[in-house]
Amino acid sequence: KPECKKCIKALQELENIDDEADQLDIGFVKIHDEDLAEEYNLGPLPKLVYYRHQTPIVYEHELQREEDVLEWLVENKATGDDDDVIEEVNAKTLKTLIQNIDNLVVLFFDDEDEESESVLQELENIDDDCAKHGIQFVRIDDPKVSKEYGIDEVPAIVYFEKQIPNVYDDDLSDEEEILEWLLSQLEKDEIEDVTDEMLDKLIKEGKSIAVLFYDNNDKKSEKVLNELENIDDECDQLGINFVKMDDIEEAKDYGVTKFPKLVYFEQGIPTVYEGSLEQEEDVLEWLERQTSSDEIEDVTDEMLDMIIEKMQHVAVLFYDKDSKTSQKVLAELENIDDECDQNDIAFVKIDDDNEAKEWGIEELPTMILFERGIPHIYEGDLLKEEELLGWLVHQKRHSEIPEITDEMKDKLMQMYDHVAIIFYDKDDKQDIRVLNELENIDDELEKEEIVIARLDNAEEAREYGLDHLPALVYFENEIPAIYEGDLMNEEEVLEWLKLQKYSATIEEVTDEILQDLIEDHEYVCVYFSGACEEGEKCDKILDDLENIDDELDEAGIIFVTTEDMVTAKKYNIKNIPSLVFFRNKDPLIFSGDLNDEDEVLAWLTDEETLEIPGKIEEVNIKMLEKILSENEHIVVFFYHDDDKKAQKIIAELENIDDECEEKDIDFVKTSDDDIDKEYDLENLPALVFYRNKFRTIYTGDMMKEEEILEWVLEQYNTKPEIIESVDRKTLQVLVNEVEHLAVLFYDDDCETCPKILEKLETIDDDTDKHHIQFVKANDEKLAHEIGIFSFPALVYYETGVPIMYDGNLKNEKRILQWLIDHKRRYDIKQKYGLTRERVPVVFSDPEEEARQALLLAEARARSGVPERSILRPSTVVPGSPHSLSTRLGNAPPSASTAKEEDSKSKPHESCSF
Repeated sequence: KPECKKCIKALQELENIDDEADQLDIGFVKIHDEDLAEEYNLGPLPKLVYYRHQTPIVYEHELQREEDVLEWLVENKATGDDDDVIEEVNAKTLKTLIQNIDNLVVLFFDDEDEESESVLQELENIDDDCAKHGIQFVRIDDPKVSKEYGIDEVPAIVYFEKQIPNVYDDDLSDEEEILEWLLSQLEKDEIEDVTDEMLDKLIKEGKSIAVLFYDNNDKKSEKVLNELENIDDECDQLGINFVKMDDIEEAKDYGVTKFPKLVYFEQGIPTVYEGSLEQEEDVLEWLERQTSSDEIEDVTDEMLDMIIEKMQHVAVLFYDKDSKTSQKVLAELENIDDECDQNDIAFVKIDDDNEAKEWGIEELPTMILFERGIPHIYEGDLLKEEELLGWLVHQKRHSEIPEITDEMKDKLMQMYDHVAIIFYDKDDKQDIRVLNELENIDDELEKEEIVIARLDNAEEAREYGLDHLPALVYFENEIPAIYEGDLMNEEEVLEWLKLQKYSATIEEVTDEILQDLIEDHEYVCVYFSGACEEGEKCDKILDDLENIDDELDEAGIIFVTTEDMVTAKKYNIKNIPSLVFFRNKDPLIFSGDLNDEDEVLAWLTDEETLEIPGKIEEVNIKMLEKILSENEHIVVFFYHDDDKKAQKIIAELENIDDECEEKDIDFVKTSDDDIDKEYDLENLPALVFYRNKFRTIYTGDMMKEEEILEWVLEQYNTKPEIIESVDRKTLQVLVNEVEHLAVLFYDDDCETCPKILEKLETIDDDTDKHHIQFVKANDEKLAHEIGIFSFPALVYYETGVPIMYDGNLKNEKRILQWLIDHKRRYDIKQKYGLTRERVPVVFSDPEEEARQALLLAEARARSGVPERSILRPSTVVPGSPHSLSTRLGNAPPSASTAKEEDSKSKPHESCSF
């Protein structure tokens, strides 16, 4: 830019190398166009960009050192002279290319991965051919960008046509096949398939998108798809990107439960097509109307939740379509819909009384702006649209502490782990002064990912024992802590909130909060300190107890402290300070040394302390995991808290709790949210017997406690199977905890499975001797998710990393040797410190991948290519859990070469379900 001194100085230096650039046949020009620079994502100016075969390469160093610049140009020219080189780009450049090039191929790769390097070399052979047909080829080594596009494993190829991505899912080592596929994309008039991440990205970028949610196995979906392919070009001309998605779970996020279904997105706002999808002309006419319509879109409650979750700024008018006032307001607000679009604010309306009540909205119409999911209530005149527009733009540009309702507070705590609420009186001048001070730390709290809001509700404040306002309460996972300091000192408040988030602190609570905690949670430990000043004995004890707060949190025990004495008197607690453990509301007083935090920890986590005589203990999910990992025999009753039948069953089960205890069988119950999904249970209530984490589900009448007791004792006395059977949850635990694990996947319909199982049971003792645990899994769905479609199949997990056995499963001796060889190689690596850190494994349910892989397997079978499953771990960021991505590969090696192939294989760094 002309007024930029740094730019002028850089230009003067670069004039000195203009002649040399000419000699290199490099055209050297300058341009003053800030809009163009912004379009190319160049950041602060000046910037030097070298274009090689239309691909921009940005110079990132000091522009005033012309000799370095010339050397860089020479290097790039020399590289560019090699026509077979696929250009490497960064994230910014890739974004620019996608936006500006109609036909772009991107290789997502890992520079340190041998397979990536091999694929890259093959693809260099077709780079020129792609260029001849107007297809530009680039590569990028950036895990974050890969993740944005739903690429779970590299290398991977994605073809972008007019910004719409299409993933190549065949053999990456066959460059001729890839070239044929790319050229076919130029000729085809297909609606592109996208991943959920790709769709989210397109929606967030505010593009006009028509999405067909379909089921690949549904004939009606197939018919509709064929019809809609005919209007793909017309949609392009309208500026509408037409894509399709075969993902049931993702569809549910958009309120789609029946297939096929067409949803149009504009500026991130969805509109559902309600007509016949088999009439493509009607669909096209409807889409054309959507592009020209200037109405505020009506949304359902599911769509509203989705928009709030996915869009940064969403203005929502809650209204009543039968109300004249609402209709009048709506007519005015239609005038500012375009201006909201220009300011990247999604504008929608919803006519749903129940949804309004969920947000605490009592009067309609009401306007709420959601900023990253945080609601801001507009309190002005909705008939003055210009004032409302000014408010919306101001809220977007300037961070302010939002005013919320009680219901909004509850929703925020469900959405975010760290929430700070200021209870105040908006008519009190001192309260307003406090708010003005705390506005100064709003930005810092946003960086720390702590949500802060204000609530003018004295009655709600009293529920937390807050009699004097203003007051600040911090909620971490819905557990409250009250700030006792000076609210006018915003720096002190900021430090306190950061301390609450990042350090182990025992929250101080009021009697009202304490009563709610005891009522709502299974295990609550309370330190009754009484009136306690800094430096006193009670304060020193509290400091020491802070050292065990993390351990108790991991065990699922809430630890709080209080100076209030109402609850202490209620439970006849006379000696202060005192430590009381509430187990399902039943109190137990600690009689040991409060100065010895290790003794306190041992007492709180001891099984005898956790047990309540004559009752089946209610445990949370953390406590259940701990119990299952530490005990040999456990009976667990899974149920829904609001199920009346389950309460009757519990009453029956209480009668056999003592008999189970006599056999050293622990009996617990749990009703945590989504516990059925976590433990892979089809229906609740469910009664499950666990032996060393291996489960058996009771199938009889749960109202007959005598039969249940007989079943439990039978399970207890039955000798375990030689090779234990595991379910999904148990397998996840074993993969995460056992260093060397062999899993045989089998199926009831498999004729050869029983004989193979019988043979493998002969080597179970041998695998035990070598510290390799052997289990079996009869879970077809789980097998499909990890790429196994033919049974039986053997997978060996080495510190969580799966390795597929490709040999003859009828040869148990060879299998044993294969497992021992893997274990021996690992032991050698471990001895010399060459093993890698384990990455946690988490289960997912990628139905899309399973279906696609099955279709591919069938296609291979039809074409005469033998089927084979290959488990390929995804590339991961160290220290974070990931989902296992799978792909079907080529035919397996013969039994005679299995051992040889295995000796060449190297375990990947990490892998997960």
